[in-house]
Amino acid sequence: MKLFDLSDRVAIVTGGNGGIGLAIAQGFAEAGGKIALIGRNESKGAEALASLATPEKLFLSFDLSSADACRRMVNAVLKRFGRIDILVNNAGIAIRKAPQDYSEREWHDVLETNLSSAFFCSQAAYPAMKQQGGGKIINIGSMMSLFGAPFAVAYAASKGGMVQLTKALATAWALDNIQVNAILPGWIDTDLTARARAEVPGLNEQVLARTPAGRWGKPQDLAGAAIFLASAASDFVTGAAFPVDGGYSARA
Repeated sequence: MKLFDLSDRVAIVTGGNGGIGLAIAQGFAEAGGKIALIGRNESKGAEALASLATPEKLFLSFDLSSADACRRMVNAVLKRFGRIDILVNNAGIAIRKAPQDYSEREWHDVLETNLSSAFFCSQAAYPAMKQQGGGKIINIGSMMSLFGAPFAVAYAASKGGMVQLTKALATAWALDNIQVNAILPGWIDTDLTARARAEVPGLNEQVLARTPAGRWGKPQDLAGAAIFLASAASDFVTGAAFPVDGGYSARA
């Protein structure tokens, strides 16, 4: 359907060399998009790039925890493709420990990687999107945007902030025809959550018991929602946060 066609649209996906980010990028490529994957690991990035079903693709290695790095990344994508239509802010890390045990550096590392990078990448992409007449920004939140967890205070703070950032940017840039929305993944089977299952006793059983769909999600489960939010089908949708969680957040 043309409503969901991403032909000739240029998409940046941060944290795009694995897990949810890569699955979203693969969905965009299949819908006709041109893809810029952003990550830190170059060998992993090369492998991810090879999996994309488009000849128009690029991997860039950046640590996006500073505003300057975000600007340089955006400029590199503009130099290659000439425009930016879609930005997926997916870069993220988690440090699991009791709140009283976090160091100051660990707190800032999580907030800077997960939340500050989303703001600074959005800020860097804004001029190009405004000049070309519009764009789409998709922020990747979490179930921790809605719920707390004793082992993930910094991560939860960053992902809760992601939803409020989404709403604020949506209201600021709506007249520029830039739609800003968030996807809130449920418990998705990725390398990050595999470590969580190993570190948090009983997590797997708790997730399965609460999720009406009766399973962990797959990264590919996020692609459809992302394509919707990246395409013309969502031109009057902004400031929203969409759980993609197998019903986890709907269950009391």
